[in-house]
Amino acid sequence: MRRIFLVALVLLAFAGFAMAQITQPTTDVLGAHLNYGRGCTACHSPHSGTSGNGQASSVSSGNKILWGEDVSPLYGKTITTDGGKYVEVLPTSMSADTPDVSGMLTCLGCHDGNMAPAAMMKNRVYENLPATYGNRNSIPTLMTGSGAGNYMSEHPMGLNATVDCGGTSGWDCTEMNGVITMSGSASRRFVTSYGFFVQPGVYNNKAVVVCTTCHEPHAMNVVTVGRNSNSGLPAGTYATMFFLRAPYNPNDTNPMSNQTAQFCRQCHADKSNEMNGSTAGTVF
Repeated sequence: MRRIFLVALVLLAFAGFAMAQITQPTTDVLGAHLNYGRGCTACHSPHSGTSGNGQASSVSSGNKILWGEDVSPLYGKTITTDGGKYVEVLPTSMSADTPDVSGMLTCLGCHDGNMAPAAMMKNRVYENLPATYGNRNSIPTLMTGSGAGNYMSEHPMGLNATVDCGGTSGWDCTEMNGVITMSGSASRRFVTSYGFFVQPGVYNNKAVVVCTTCHEPHAMNVVTVGRNSNSGLPAGTYATMFFLRAPYNPNDTNPMSNQTAQFCRQCHADKSNEMNGSTAGTVF
């Protein structure tokens, strides 16, 4: 009888995981970055980057991810985030060998608080939002703050926004040359329960937060967990939103779901179950 009970518990657990998985997305995974049908060429030019897009050679992106948009107006721009606590000075060229080139500068080519007509942005959210959000689908998709170019209220990012192990808010992890390993007892439990999907940039041998730390611009609504993923979740495809790199689904019908909180806890360890003595795992 006890064996039957244990088998039933295991089946229920995997059933819960199965509900969190989506086996086949019904929309193109590129989502909003299809840019009204332009697709990949909205951002990339397959021949010589900006030069191939007819831009002047002075603003050429060269071979840097064959970036096809002119981001030269952003060169050297100073950004302050989190109420001015963090200062980021954007690179002065696409050839700068820093993670804020492809991790921030390229993103801000469209998401800089101004319309980007070349990318056909419509200033509307493309996500299938929960019904409880009402009709608020005309919210800005641009990185604005209180106005164009105002980043004060944004999440810390840039070469000074480091991700640290230890201290009052960090995981019991280790960092070597900017690479974080979730090696402590609490951080290992978190990875088993959820995972460590974020991809910090590396600058001066320190892990730093850039746009692509949290966002994967090529997949809006799905995250694939495979054998090589830094996650203990069963392999499969999981729902996400807003191009986030990990399972994140506020539209989950389970009122006890904590997966959206788990995403933030990848860096904010002091808000996690594990670092507060709780044995609760990820609930889908």
